[in-house]
Amino acid sequence: MAAKSDGAAVSVEDDNTPRSLSEPGNPAARPRSTAAGGKPFTPLDCCWVLCALLVFFSDGATDLWLAADYYLRGDYWWFGLTLVFVVVPSAVVQVLSFRWFVYDYSELSGGDGAASGGGTGAGAAGAAGAAGGAVTAGDSTLSTKDSDQRGGSAAAGNAANATPVYTSPGPPATAERVGSRQRCCTVCMWIFQTVLHVLQLGQVWRYIHALYLGAQSRWHSDGPHRHFNWRLMFESADITMLRLLEAFLKSAPQLVLQLSIMIHGNAVLPLQGLSASASLVSLAWMIASYQKVLRDSRDDKLPMSYKAVIAQMLWHFFTIGARTVAFALFASVFQLYFGIFIVSHWCVMTFWIIQGETDFCMSKWEEIIYNMVVGIIYIFCWFNVKEGPSRFRMIVYYSVTLAENVALTAAWYTYRGPHTSDSYALVVVCLVACSFALGTFFMLVYYCWLHPDGPVLGSQWGGCVDEGVVGAGGVVGVIDACLTPSQGSQTDMVITSPPRTLPRTKDTGEPVPGERDRDKERDRDSCLPVFQVRPSPSSSPALLHRTSSSSRAQEGPVIRIDLPRKRYPAWDAHFIDRRLRKTILLLETTSAVSPRIQYRSSMMGSKEVLEYETTV
Repeated sequence: MAAKSDGAAVSVEDDNTPRSLSEPGNPAARPRSTAAGGKPFTPLDCCWVLCALLVFFSDGATDLWLAADYYLRGDYWWFGLTLVFVVVPSAVVQVLSFRWFVYDYSELSGGDGAASGGGTGAGAAGAAGAAGGAVTAGDSTLSTKDSDQRGGSAAAGNAANATPVYTSPGPPATAERVGSRQRCCTVCMWIFQTVLHVLQLGQVWRYIHALYLGAQSRWHSDGPHRHFNWRLMFESADITMLRLLEAFLKSAPQLVLQLSIMIHGNAVLPLQGLSASASLVSLAWMIASYQKVLRDSRDDKLPMSYKAVIAQMLWHFFTIGARTVAFALFASVFQLYFGIFIVSHWCVMTFWIIQGETDFCMSKWEEIIYNMVVGIIYIFCWFNVKEGPSRFRMIVYYSVTLAENVALTAAWYTYRGPHTSDSYALVVVCLVACSFALGTFFMLVYYCWLHPDGPVLGSQWGGCVDEGVVGAGGVVGVIDACLTPSQGSQTDMVITSPPRTLPRTKDTGEPVPGERDRDKERDRDSCLPVFQVRPSPSSSPALLHRTSSSSRAQEGPVIRIDLPRKRYPAWDAHFIDRRLRKTILLLETTSAVSPRIQYRSSMMGSKEVLEYETTV
């Protein structure tokens, strides 16, 4: 299974048959808490999705209603601009959504057909082959490139170890009827999705599908629960990425346009105010929702509470409101210079983002396009795209934004038309200033009290978490994880490969002179965690090896991705690479235990752990 176009491999390791976590003799065994299986779908989550649907419909309906009102009034120029900012962004998003559906459903339907042809794990192996890879036993590799070079005997070997998914096939007539019914369902689904996306309702279907998946994950348990949780997380990620793109391609320009029309005409129609308010709420909602879903998808980050989400919404609501009002004021007087300003700001911000070397996408050109889209977002609001402390970058951005807002508002106040009274102009200027101040206040509330990792202005040094891991052999390993506030405390630590720049010690055990001071400076400036695994004195390499094998056996298959894990705030590769998604969902149906995901940096065996302990 390729995670990149250059053929980075994904190996699937399935150890011995996994035992139940509640089996006697495993008192220390505990279920692994993952992003997909740890947080249940709650009624509050259901209400959040329903509110997102309401925001989506209110934004689109008010824009179309306002465009029709412009047409009836004879304002064909405003009617055309309003309609363009509704239809074009929506069409772009629908094309992207339908492209994702074509990729997912075509492979899914092919996998189902292959699986239904056999009654045992061989059907699952056939499904994996239909998804574009070859399945082998043990330390096998699934690859979309060169998959035809692997022999069929390997797939047959894996079929012997796979958990049966379907029962034995029935008579040929029954199998033929089942196959025809599946083909009919496939054709109906294609027609249904095509009609939905032509009617610009692709996001609506995805929201409804997310509600269905959430309800299924809540009603089921064990295997089906994990499977629906994975699908729910994937669907939520798709929705937030599509809606965020649509918000800044449609809602943001629409908001600036309607405010400019109101200021230019020195009058506010009820529909204009309703449309502008819906666009502003949609922008603030989608930024906060994107951050919540992104944090929920990563097991190395603490989830965001709904109080924090509301604080983020208010923060972006008021800062974007002040920003767009300043834009509209300036554009009502200087139309040409406003266009030059927007293009210049976008170029500078895009260059700044590229200089930060983001790592969101799977290819270079996708990354460039992504940076250009984020440059559009930076025209209106702050959007974190780089791991690590963002305090300095945020201060720089909001300082520039404040200076621009002051300059744009002052230019309008100086060169405004004679029909604008001084009292009205003063009220508008105070509105811009107060809105930006309120946004800054809610930003401080979020970072000082509601941030998932704790108060940013509090202690800068995280505590140490000691976690005992007891295996079948009774060996206890203690993990001392010095966590920074950006990482939080995790209930299930993953040991990553040690840094290769750590200093060696002499035979006497004393550090090299001068190394200790440099180590302190390096640790102070670094945000990366340092893990040290110390086995108990009575342990031995053989016992540690058995403990490691037993733990892996209890936790089921491991998907080893031959890529370094993307750092927050980027999405993990198995969320943005749809081939990895299909691998995870396939293994969910063929394994009694949820598969674990390990990236290149987290592949370290017990022998490497012991070598690391004795050499540092």
